Amino acid sequence: MLLKMNRRKFLTYMGCGCCGLVLNACSTAPITDRRQLKIIPEAKLNAQAAQIYEKIKQKEKLSKDINKLNEIREIGKKMENAIAEYFQREKIDDPTANFDWEYILIDNKKVRNAWCMPGGKIAVYSGMLDVTKNTDGLAAVMGHEVAHAVAKHSVERASRGVLLNTSTQVIDILSGGKLSDVNRVTGMNTVGLLSQLGIMNPFSRKQESEADYLGMIFSSLSGYDIRETVKIWERMKKFNKGKEPSEFMSTHPSADNRIKKITNWTNEIILDYPPIKV
Repeated sequence: MLLKMNRRKFLTYMGCGCCGLVLNACSTAPITDRRQLKIIPEAKLNAQAAQIYEKIKQKEKLSKDINKLNEIREIGKKMENAIAEYFQREKIDDPTANFDWEYILIDNKKVRNAWCMPGGKIAVYSGMLDVTKNTDGLAAVMGHEVAHAVAKHSVERASRGVLLNTSTQVIDILSGGKLSDVNRVTGMNTVGLLSQLGIMNPFSRKQESEADYLGMIFSSLSGYDIRETVKIWERMKKFNKGKEPSEFMSTHPSADNRIKKITNWTNEIILDYPPIKV
């Protein structure tokens, strides 16, 4: 029964069941060199993201604050140029070469969030401006979101989802339907829950930490003061007022964990990734 199967054994079965998919699908994340699995075409995700972005622009109330939108665009343009220049100088393929960058400011004070879709489609909610406070803070948030797109995190998540679903089906067949039996007996997707908590959530937290690190690098390369980054998370912690879920149940690291890591990275990044003059 799966409920008695330890995590290592489950991962072994999952890997064996889909080794054909994994072969020739591995690459590495830029700068960190973390190994990645990418079996979903990036171009497909970028096209889907562009379509969704257009629908969001039609559905959401866009801010009329032209000055703030121009500030967002200016930060974005500096990052576009700095990122492209950095990879050119390092003689590394630019992961943003096929991006079609675009920026919107959504008028919603209740949402403290920002995101970057695959392909460079970025949105900032006006509620996030209460957290960022200044240009360096806004650059810190945008750097983090841009990092998700540069590191192809959406491609990774989609690829892992396909791999996990396929592996689960293979194991169910090889076990004579035992996984299906577990779900019927418990009345819930037990396998999905275990994989979410034991595999997908830790992986998502790893991506978030990587985006924190890369985002600080991109902000520094673009000429912004990354010492503001830790202050962002200190303010977010106050806004959340102790309501954030436990790290184990979340797809994101805890605020305390982020603050600790960001503090440790700051001086190193300032020295190793000084502003690039384009």
